[in-house]
Amino acid sequence: MHTLLFATQFLRDMRSQKLRTFLTVFGIIWGTASVVLLLAFGKGLHTQNQKSMHGMGEGIVILWGGRTSKPYMGFGRGRWIGLREEDAILLKKEIRELGGISPEYSKWNTTLRYKKNAVTQNMVGIYPIFGELRNIYPELRGRFIDDIDLKEKKRAVFIGDKLKQDLFGPEEAIGKYIFIDNAPFLVIGVMKKKSQDSNYSGRDENKALVSASTFAAMYGDKYVDNIIFKPRDPRQSELVKKRVYQVLGAKHKFDPEDKEALMMWDTSEFQKFLTYFFLAFRAFLAIIGTFTLIVGGIGVSNIMNIVVEERTKEIGIKMSLGAKKRHILSQFIFETLMITFVGGLVGFMFAFMVVKIFPFFKLEEYMGIPEISFSTALIAVGVLGTVGLISGFFPARRAANLNPVQALKF
Repeated sequence: MHTLLFATQFLRDMRSQKLRTFLTVFGIIWGTASVVLLLAFGKGLHTQNQKSMHGMGEGIVILWGGRTSKPYMGFGRGRWIGLREEDAILLKKEIRELGGISPEYSKWNTTLRYKKNAVTQNMVGIYPIFGELRNIYPELRGRFIDDIDLKEKKRAVFIGDKLKQDLFGPEEAIGKYIFIDNAPFLVIGVMKKKSQDSNYSGRDENKALVSASTFAAMYGDKYVDNIIFKPRDPRQSELVKKRVYQVLGAKHKFDPEDKEALMMWDTSEFQKFLTYFFLAFRAFLAIIGTFTLIVGGIGVSNIMNIVVEERTKEIGIKMSLGAKKRHILSQFIFETLMITFVGGLVGFMFAFMVVKIFPFFKLEEYMGIPEISFSTALIAVGVLGTVGLISGFFPARRAANLNPVQALKF
């Protein structure tokens, strides 16, 4: 019964203050939409960034040879440490905490030709596990380099999706022969398109990949350009890196504490940094949206103060007829929450519509796909409810504390 009376009174008050009500509700709509959209776009950007970062591989470490900076066992400083395939095999054998590992040969300015189309790109020689480590997967009907290719030094090549377009255009590539530095290679697979914003030797979409044995036989390289490895457990990354220094230090005769003898890029460290960065970034966006919503709440508080002034005599009559303070307080808080609820609902629906329409603009590669998660909705509701209660409490308390006699004289 009280709720029905409150609702009737609320509608009457809003009709008498149409412009103020519209502007106040619009402020709540805009504030709610801001909170939801900022959090949704922040989450989408974070997800897209992680996806692009994982395009190079998840939790991998890239290892290069370096130069010693300390004398050791009679050797002077400044000695170059060259890495070979056998070093990757030794690390796999000696470090049980190590997961996959692959050496990587690399040759820039390699000429690849198909019919009249010719391009110059990067060619790499790898082990079959390389595809799993680097998140490189073949399109349908194709395959990646396998153990037979490695063992028999087959002239089989796996190419990036952009390289395929440059050489073949719309034509089917798998099963066709291309010439790599005038040597014929069978195309066995094309990389499935992926997002990648980090690299150390160019994007995978432009590369031609062959087995390490084929590469070494073709070009006669003794040293690999780098080695890729991944710990079995990401939590053991530091332990594995320390063991790499120890194992290779014993073989190449350098101090295991000499961090310049080898160079490592642990991608998991950068991923952790990005995770913390985007948490702070999303918190910053939430604060901006919250302040926008608070501005709307100030508008709600102002209109409720005006309502209290206009209804002072009515409040006095109700209190003289026996209305308790809690009844007056409840009525004004109810009206405030109704304004907040209506504005919040419309704002949330507007934000939801923007999130659903955004993918049609095809901008996810740059901004990600905004996502309204449960936590986003919970934060928006929490902020909205808090703003509504605070906005309504003080005008409601002022109304409830009016002296009935003075109110009747107003």
